[in-house]
Amino acid sequence: MRTRFATNILLALLALLACGCTTAIGAAADTGGVSSAPAGSTKAPAHTRKPPMASWFGPGFYGHRTACGQTMTPVIVGVANRTLPCGTLVKFSYEGHQLTLPVLDRGPYAKGVNWDLTAAAAQALGVQETVPVATSVVGQTANTPTLGVPAGAPALQAAGGTAAG
Repeated sequence: MRTRFATNILLALLALLACGCTTAIGAAADTGGVSSAPAGSTKAPAHTRKPPMASWFGPGFYGHRTACGQTMTPVIVGVANRTLPCGTLVKFSYEGHQLTLPVLDRGPYAKGVNWDLTAAAAQALGVQETVPVATSVVGQTANTPTLGVPAGAPALQAAGGTAAG
C-alpha cells in the first residue's frame, strides 16, 4: 500500500514538472501535498511563467557562417537557439503572423531572450524589437548548407553575395 502511494505521488510530481507547474510542486511540498487554496478557488498562482522572448539579428552577420554551417545572408529565414539541435523546426506566432523556422544558429546571448530571428524571419513575422512570442517545436529537418534559403532565392544572395569560380 505504501509503495502504491509513493508511486502515485511521484507520478503526480512528474506530471507537474512536465507542464512547467513548479509553483504547484513547491506548494505541494510545503503543505504535505494538500492545497492551501479553498475548493473552487480561481486565484492565479503567485508566479506565472513568462512567455518566450524573441529578438532579431542580421546585417552585422551577413557573409559569416552560422553555427549550423549556413552562410548568413539577407534572404536566410531561420532562428538561433542556445540548445535545440540544428534543423529543429519551430512554429512561431506573433500578432496574427505564423511562421515555421529551422534552427540554424546558436544564440541569442542577450539576457532574457530565448530566440534570435534572422532579419528575413523577423520581417515576415512583423517583429521590429524584442517581443514575446508563442512557440512550439513541430519537427526536424536535415541540416544542409542551404537550410533557411527560400526556394527561388537568387544564387548570389544564397551564397553570401559571392560567385564561385
